[in-house]
Amino acid sequence: MSLAPVLDRIDADLPQAVARLQELLRIPSISTDPAYQADCDLAADWLVADLAAMGFAASKRPTPGHPMVVAHAGGDGPHVLFYGHYDVQPVDPLHLWDRDPFDPQVEDTPKGKVIRGRGTSDDKGQLMTFVEACRAWIAVHGSLPANITLFFEGEEESGSPSLVPFMQENAKELTADIALICDTGLYGDATPAIITQLRGLLGEEITITGPSKDLHSGMYGGLAMNPARVLARVIAALHDADGRVTLPGFYDGVPELSNELAAAWDDLRFDETAFLGEVGLAIPAGEKGRRPLEMIWSRPTCEVNGMWSGYTGDGFKTVLPSQAHAKISFRLVGTQDPLAIRAAFRRQVQDMIPADCSVSFAPHGASAAGQMTTTHPAFDQARKALSDEWPHAAAYVGCGGSIPIAAYFKDILQMDAMLIGFGKDDDQIHSPNEKYDLSSFHKGIRSWARILHAMTQAA
Repeated sequence: MSLAPVLDRIDADLPQAVARLQELLRIPSISTDPAYQADCDLAADWLVADLAAMGFAASKRPTPGHPMVVAHAGGDGPHVLFYGHYDVQPVDPLHLWDRDPFDPQVEDTPKGKVIRGRGTSDDKGQLMTFVEACRAWIAVHGSLPANITLFFEGEEESGSPSLVPFMQENAKELTADIALICDTGLYGDATPAIITQLRGLLGEEITITGPSKDLHSGMYGGLAMNPARVLARVIAALHDADGRVTLPGFYDGVPELSNELAAAWDDLRFDETAFLGEVGLAIPAGEKGRRPLEMIWSRPTCEVNGMWSGYTGDGFKTVLPSQAHAKISFRLVGTQDPLAIRAAFRRQVQDMIPADCSVSFAPHGASAAGQMTTTHPAFDQARKALSDEWPHAAAYVGCGGSIPIAAYFKDILQMDAMLIGFGKDDDQIHSPNEKYDLSSFHKGIRSWARILHAMTQAA
């Protein structure tokens, strides 16, 4: 099957592809809010109908939560599974949006045209790049160049509670030669990226309790222990003067960056000054002596995500609080054991609690890091195909975030996953005014068409 007419079809059909994406974007499929359960069902139905019209054997599969969408098409060639999610984040604070988040429009910006609306970049726009690539192949050749399974989830933005059981129960149907995931981004504005490593994530919430009730700081201050003071000591003790995490055994399983990978990342010419400048900062923090990209891609972290205690409203209240709270997250790499780190964290905190105070813990997830083995031939095929489409050659990069589905494909289905996405750092995912560049959508479709062709030619 020839590629050129498929690319021509994608170019000619772009306005219709944008219109289809806008239809899907208008469905407020917010998975974390029960008020939008019917909308999540509607989004799944929309996908099933669209895929069936193209010739896929598509179905909506019930789960205890929101449904999965599974579809199959194709025959000869490699068997590829493509994963995406149709659910989106809540839109609050609504007043910070410049337009209705579920009334998506193409807008002109100083950097070019963008599609504005909730879910444009995370993940409906990315999901539809692959669907539109399949549509073009079918329109031109009457069939797909590979055996393709589509697997769309409706709970990614709410913790994926149904995902693992569904994958276990349907492992035979979902297993393929390789999984493709489109929930990541470009490196910079024009360099396509293939993610080869992901950090794991561990979350902990702590509550330190001192007095049985809030106290008058004039009557009790100085004599009674203040749990906010205890919390401040606990948090300050998590890092040393060089930015290293102090938990015993925390760095067990953390690999050093290889010379080859260090050289490859240096070639990317990451500008940490510009990167920090975009968010109003100027001075790199973290571990001393480490490369900036190393710190955000391949080193573990401990961060305070939230802390509160006492009176935080308008004005002033001289209260000595009964409790102090904090949410702490750890990004993990290599073979770090999230459960061992949780135990070490809790021991260190408990050792710092005064005798007449107490501490309680609430866990918020624990997933290990993921490492992709680029020995699968699809990685090199995809890198060459992406390099043919974009101004700069594709790069293997790390990712500071956590995408558990990649590890699930390996652990449950015993297959490698390749993460390729076309989002940009300024897409404002999870935030007001989310957008997806029209060029990302267009070139993303063309990229997947090229990748499928490359994988087929090599098969």
